[in-house]
Amino acid sequence: MKRLVKLSLATSVALASFSCANAQDLEQAIKNVDVSGTVAYRYNDYEENTGGQSDSSTSNNYKIAVNVKSQVNDDVTANTRFIIGEAGNKPYSLSTHTEGDKQMDVTLSEVNFTYTGIANTSITLGKQGLATPYTVHRDSMDNEQTGTGILAVTNVGPVTLAGAYFNQTNLQDSNEAKDNKGNNLTINGDKNIVFIGAMANFAGVNVDASYVDLQDTFDAYTIGLDAKYNVGDVKLAPYARYSSLDLDNSSDDNKLWKLGMRANMGIFGAHLGYGETDEEGGTVGLDASSATGYDEHWNIALSGIADASIVFASVDAQVMPKLNVALKYTNLDTDSKSAAQDQEEIYTQVTYNMSKNLSTYVRFGQYEADKEDANDKDIDSTRGRLQVQYSF
Repeated sequence: MKRLVKLSLATSVALASFSCANAQDLEQAIKNVDVSGTVAYRYNDYEENTGGQSDSSTSNNYKIAVNVKSQVNDDVTANTRFIIGEAGNKPYSLSTHTEGDKQMDVTLSEVNFTYTGIANTSITLGKQGLATPYTVHRDSMDNEQTGTGILAVTNVGPVTLAGAYFNQTNLQDSNEAKDNKGNNLTINGDKNIVFIGAMANFAGVNVDASYVDLQDTFDAYTIGLDAKYNVGDVKLAPYARYSSLDLDNSSDDNKLWKLGMRANMGIFGAHLGYGETDEEGGTVGLDASSATGYDEHWNIALSGIADASIVFASVDAQVMPKLNVALKYTNLDTDSKSAAQDQEEIYTQVTYNMSKNLSTYVRFGQYEADKEDANDKDIDSTRGRLQVQYSF
C-alpha cells in the first residue's frame, strides 16, 4: 500500500518510464518499481541596507524531485529523475514583490541504466548526476549538475574505486564556480570530463582521493579524511580536506584546505571548523556546496574567494525528540583586492521534524559584508527563511 501511495504522488512522471511494448501487466510492473524523492517549499524574506539605501525582497521557492527506479532484469536497473521547477534543475522561484504566480516546468534530469552483473561492481550508462566531490549531483532545493556518459564503481576489499567519462554536461547552466575576480567561470556543456577516485576505511578513518579533468578548462585533485570516535559520553567526528585546481588558461593556483570537529554529548551538539584559500585563488570545484568547497551555514562560503580564511561555529540542543534549536556563526576575512569582501553572519535556527519524512525549519539572523574598495558599498541585512521538506 505504501508503494502505491508513493506512485500516486508521481503518476504523471512515473508512467513515462514504462514502455508500451512491455509485455508485463501494470500490476507486475509496479512491483518492480521504486519511487522516491522530495517535495520542498522555501520562503525567503530579506531586508537589505546597502550603502545607506534600504530595500526588501521576499520570494517563494518550490522544487519537486521524483526518482523512478525500475528493475529490468536480474542485472539491469533503469533509472530516471524528474524535476518539477525551472529549467536547468533549478527550483521554481518567484519574487512576491514583482511577479504573479505561474506554473512550474517538468524536466527529465536523469535517464540511465545500471548494470550489476559483475561481482562487487556497478556500471551506469546514460544521463546521470555528476556524483563527484567537485559537484552537487542532487539537491532538494538548489541546482544540480548532470552529464551524459559512463560511471563504473567497484569494491576491492576495503577500497572502493570509481571512474567516469562524460561527453556532455549541464555545467554551463548550473555552474556556480567563480574565478579570482568573482566572475563566473566560462564552461561549455560540450566539454569532456574524466574522473577517477578511490575511497577506503582504515581503522575507523574514511579516506578518499580523486582527480578530475574538464577539457580545455581545468584539472583538479582532492584528498579528504573523516572519522567518528566515542570518548566517554562524547561523540567526536573530525574531518579534514585539501583541494587544488589549476585553470588551463591561467597561471593562478587555486587551493582550499579545511578542518573541523563535530561533537555531541547527550542533547547538546557543537561544531567548529576553519578553512583557508590560496592567495592566487580559491576555486576548487564547480559548486560552492560541493565537498571540495566549504559551505557549512547559510549565506557565506569560502569557495571561490582568494586569500581568505573562514570560521564556522555552532551549538545546538535537542530540546525535545522532534525539536532542535541552534545558534550558528560564520566569519570570513580576505586580503584579496578583487571583488571579495569580509563577511559575517549570525543566526538562530529552529528545526521541527514532525515525522521521519517531514522536516521544517525557521531561520532568522543578521548578515554583514564590508567592502574594501571605495567604489563598493557595505551591506547590512536582516534575513529570515522558512523551509518545509517532505521526503518519500
